[in-house]
Amino acid sequence: MLVRHNSVWLVSPARSAVTASVLGVLDRTTYPRLRDSLLELVADSQDTVLVDVERLALRDPELLRVFALVALRVGDWPAVPFALVTARAEQRAVLAGQRVPVYADVAAARAALSRPARKRARRVLVRSSRTSACAREFVRGTCAEWRVPELAEDAELIATELVENALRHTDSVPRLRLELRRGRLAVEVADGSSRPAVVREGLDLTETGLGLRMVAKVATTWGSSRRRSGGKTVWAVLARR
Repeated sequence: MLVRHNSVWLVSPARSAVTASVLGVLDRTTYPRLRDSLLELVADSQDTVLVDVERLALRDPELLRVFALVALRVGDWPAVPFALVTARAEQRAVLAGQRVPVYADVAAARAALSRPARKRARRVLVRSSRTSACAREFVRGTCAEWRVPELAEDAELIATELVENALRHTDSVPRLRLELRRGRLAVEVADGSSRPAVVREGLDLTETGLGLRMVAKVATTWGSSRRRSGGKTVWAVLARR
């Protein structure tokens, strides 16, 4: 897949050891779209994200923070290893101070990056009067199976609010996913709308629309990420005590 933004191309090879390659020039006009494209790429990734930057012209050292920003977001969700790959020694030297791992080749990157064991569970929910109840049952059962019952109550609350938001504000079928990794439980709901989820302020506690305020209160962190495949994922992370 080829995504072009002005003079930068983000290429996702169909069959390649790297997740994507970036070609062109990184400057102030291409920075925003490259940032957004990388974040969308991460939202669709299920494993290690390796980005080949060998053919990217790095003319402004200040703009290299785009990779550190993406790495920071990856750390929260979806918590997958993120690294850059380039065979050019001068590029590795320039990128060394960006708090992002940089490797000479894919083999070195995959050998160095840790892949903590994780558990995943998915459920496509049918739109009905019982959709939220089905989501809670799925979360409760999964937390019991994974032996994290202390997270079940908050996870059920988050799943309920995210599912109800998807039902209320989109016409798509909510797709619920749970992931346990490094003692953190991620609750994710994907829908077909690219409109980001936002917290509505100034609501009375008895009003509808309180959902994301409650999610933000109980979760360690939360966010809304666009997907390259279309739509968005709204996610929240809980940490084991």
